[in-house]
Amino acid sequence: MIRICQYGEIDNAEIFARGTAAADVSGVVAGVIADVRAKGDAALYEYSEKFDKVKLDSLEASAQEIENTVASVEPEFIAVLERAAANIRAFHEKQVRTGFVINEKDGVVLGQKILPLETVGLYVPGGTASYPSSVLMNVIPAKIAGVRNILMVTPPAKDGGLKPEIVAAAKVAGVDRIFKVGGAQAIAALAYGTETIPRADKIMGPGNAYVAEAKKQVFGVCGIDMIAGPSEILIVADGKSDPRLVAADMLSQAEHDKMASAVLVTDSMALAQKTAEELEWQLAILPREEIARESIENNGKIIVAESLDKAIEIANEIAPEHLEICTDAPFDVLNQIRNAGSVFLGRSCPEALGDYFAGPNHTLPTGGTARFSSPLSVDDYVKKYSFTYYTADALAAVTDDVAAFADKEGLHAHARSVTQRRSAEEKE
Repeated sequence: MIRICQYGEIDNAEIFARGTAAADVSGVVAGVIADVRAKGDAALYEYSEKFDKVKLDSLEASAQEIENTVASVEPEFIAVLERAAANIRAFHEKQVRTGFVINEKDGVVLGQKILPLETVGLYVPGGTASYPSSVLMNVIPAKIAGVRNILMVTPPAKDGGLKPEIVAAAKVAGVDRIFKVGGAQAIAALAYGTETIPRADKIMGPGNAYVAEAKKQVFGVCGIDMIAGPSEILIVADGKSDPRLVAADMLSQAEHDKMASAVLVTDSMALAQKTAEELEWQLAILPREEIARESIENNGKIIVAESLDKAIEIANEIAPEHLEICTDAPFDVLNQIRNAGSVFLGRSCPEALGDYFAGPNHTLPTGGTARFSSPLSVDDYVKKYSFTYYTADALAAVTDDVAAFADKEGLHAHARSVTQRRSAEEKE
């Protein structure tokens, strides 16, 4: 049974706790990465036999295999993927930024260039769940940004094939090459390159503890999107909310993972009690009951606050990945929200809408990191550099200022690199 508590009855640290610490897999992952660096493709084939229980003929899916796999997907689902892709594309196209040039002072030109990354690798998990939505959410912003090479790695099935819905999403989104590799070894291959898999400039996508640790260890060799933790939802709901719907929305995240967190904050004890009852009833008929029940019982909470304003304050402190505002006038409080990955407004906007279809990205900051980080966007697939141009006269006008800074920092060669240019000009 989920815990119901009045705000202030227990320490904030307990209310806001997020699951239990994962096992330390750093040593195992370091060994896998070293093995892939040393042996390349050979290590990938060996790990496929060891972990995926399949002996592959090729690491890369051929064009014909991709076509055949996509052909096995129901046309109706392909149409759903295309409609979702259109929504995601329309939203992310608004994020595109261009560089700029400033030439407001005589003899001075300043600017910034924005360039797409050359090669991006996307990890798509295997296992019991399948996430074609993650393919769309990661690849479409990359295409909009102008990334030239988009590589996808995903674990093979025991027959050596790939999940059809994943491949279909890859085709709809515009993936360039697909490789049958999973786990930490896939991250190592993308980071360092092998005979078959090109080196990526940045690695994106969710994964298990081994994948997350591998991304952590290769960061610096290449970029990564984020180290995502278990999924989270926080629902702020008033007493008029339907407990059936609130419970359903909480379970939509609890079924992800045993370490997922689902929290309800309400100003109504009656809603709190009815939602707790609904959770028990709905858990009993949920196909992923075991996972969801452990999530709800260990990490789920219902917090009763004195007012909706206090509920919003609590939400800002938790900084959840997903935040639902279930009130009649959600826009009235939108400007009060400071810390959240993605906000869902009103009684007819379940978080699942954002997972798949609405358009905003579902790759979001977790673990309270919404205090300082943002959802995945087109910005994650570009890099920037600045440029500076000064004429001799423009440099002369600021030479003393630059030299003063350099001297204060004890970097006298910096100062001389500027003052000697003035001396050279004076001699001419």
